[in-house]
Amino acid sequence: MPARRKTQNANGRPVWADVSLSALAHNLHAIRDFVNPKSENRSTPRKVLCIVKGNGYGHGGPQVAKVLERFGADWFGVTGATEGQQVRKAGVRKPILALTSFWPGEEAQLLANKISPAIIRCEQLVAFDSAASRKKVAKRSAGFHLKIDSGMNRLGIAPTDIECFARQYEKSSRLKLEGVFTHFASSEVFDGPIATQNRRQEESFYKAVERLRALGIDPGVIHLANSAAIASRPETWADMVRPGAILYGYHPSYDPIERRVQAEKELPLRPVMSLRARIINIRNVPAGDGVGYGSKFLPTRASKIAVLAAGYGDGIHRSLGNKGSVLVRGVLAPIVGIVSMDVTMIDVTGVPDVALGDVATIYGTDGEHILPANLVARSIGTVTSDLLCAVSARVPRIYLA
Repeated sequence: MPARRKTQNANGRPVWADVSLSALAHNLHAIRDFVNPKSENRSTPRKVLCIVKGNGYGHGGPQVAKVLERFGADWFGVTGATEGQQVRKAGVRKPILALTSFWPGEEAQLLANKISPAIIRCEQLVAFDSAASRKKVAKRSAGFHLKIDSGMNRLGIAPTDIECFARQYEKSSRLKLEGVFTHFASSEVFDGPIATQNRRQEESFYKAVERLRALGIDPGVIHLANSAAIASRPETWADMVRPGAILYGYHPSYDPIERRVQAEKELPLRPVMSLRARIINIRNVPAGDGVGYGSKFLPTRASKIAVLAAGYGDGIHRSLGNKGSVLVRGVLAPIVGIVSMDVTMIDVTGVPDVALGDVATIYGTDGEHILPANLVARSIGTVTSDLLCAVSARVPRIYLA
């Protein structure tokens, strides 16, 4: 595709993000098939809860949720009540789980939009049941999931609080336990002392589940596996899995790194979002002349420097200054100087026939060329989700079939 004819919103600054719905569909179907191998002959296929929190990892939460529902997603994961409400307003009808629970006052919003909260403290049952009573919700119809803190020491009830939960649940006549889950702290780590934490978490979680059953409580749908566990720990798949970054095309980093190579081979994914901006200025800069704030880049040769219509206010990580590159006409052009809020400078000396209006791909696909967001993230010591979620609201998302 010619460099001047990339997809772009007709109005406004020439910066946008292309979101490939075919890549999104491919990833969801690949994940579902992967966690439901034919060799198992399961009577009930494992469900897939698609994580669309953080504005769908920057892809547009309500928009991708609507599409994922059409592609067969079973559940959706959001941060809280407001994100869930936005997904509902997009027309999504499948179940939604508010992963980080609720703050007092959000109960009515959850109930009105049929959003199931995670219960992370026993006393939350009282507040949620009271709100359900005020709304005259039928007996055992206000759904929620119980989160177990199996060792991450972040959110969830401790396994030692199962009896406390059971007592309060019996008193909460309008609530229904739909599922029980936990979250791994280090599912991508297979080497060193931290690697044993995953097994300890899994054992702690299942002991809590068995204690629930012994107390006569049906745990409902059991789910543990996040992206790394989906790709590399089949023993954790349980009844449902929760893909996050892999849904959008990227495997996490692994320790050892060979695990990532193996995961990418066994579960091939396609990048969903490509962040793009046009070149809005080009100038010839003599050797030794400073470029950008603080003259943090001093070319050692006469150079051709282009300016992109995007900066850290759009989602180009500031740490990429003098470290990262972008794709222009299929060639990697280094980012030079400090990334500004609204513009970024790149060295296009080595890009043949570069011209005003050419498109730079900050990460994603450019025809047959790919600049993966996870590679960009690793180059500056961060995670893929940091880059994806950083794409700001002022960047138009263009949804492509």
